[in-house]
Amino acid sequence: MTEYEVLRVFCGPDGRYGNELGVVRDGAAVPERADRQRIAHELGFSETVFVDDPERGEIDIFTPTLRLPFAGHPCVGAAWLLGVDRLVTAAGVVGVRRADGVTRIEARPQWAPPRTLRQYGSVAEVEALEVPPPGEWIYAWAWQDEAAGSVRARAFPGRGDGIDEDEATGAAALLLTARLGRALTVTQGRGSQLLTGLRPGGLVEVGGRVAPVQRTGGVGSA
Repeated sequence: MTEYEVLRVFCGPDGRYGNELGVVRDGAAVPERADRQRIAHELGFSETVFVDDPERGEIDIFTPTLRLPFAGHPCVGAAWLLGVDRLVTAAGVVGVRRADGVTRIEARPQWAPPRTLRQYGSVAEVEALEVPPPGEWIYAWAWQDEAAGSVRARAFPGRGDGIDEDEATGAAALLLTARLGRALTVTQGRGSQLLTGLRPGGLVEVGGRVAPVQRTGGVGSA
């Protein structure tokens, strides 16, 4: 039986919402990629992270159907949980910093998986969207207050893996920040909040609040 725990990443200012993340702290107990994929599928979170070396911050990220070299909410959640100043992902080394209860990670935009960033004319249009059919990973967004850098967004992975809408998506917010060239405050899903910014050397950061979920358990067998 493989033990796991659950975090909520990118919680709103009131501590609610956030995207649930499965964390297997003892990733070394699940060395085979096929077993990790099976566990991620059984857990059914948008992403599950396996911690291979907690001191060095080495992690491995899976959706229910595929492995990701980099993803935003697993990195923010793992950084908060492990208390490290960097993470080592398949894409590269991810910097970490913390301030005022917010955990931020910085990465290169090209590490983020491809996303279709689709702008709408109003917040109301974004909020009225129906879940599109599978096939395209869509990040729908509109300015809530352009002068203040405030964005309303929703995310539709389109993978056909049971995750019809992603509550909070760090990689997509990172890509939007890189495209617009400015810091953003993104309200996504039911009320999750992501804070982004530009960093030296072409890096982009994304961060938010993290909270543990009072739920742990075991799944399958390694």
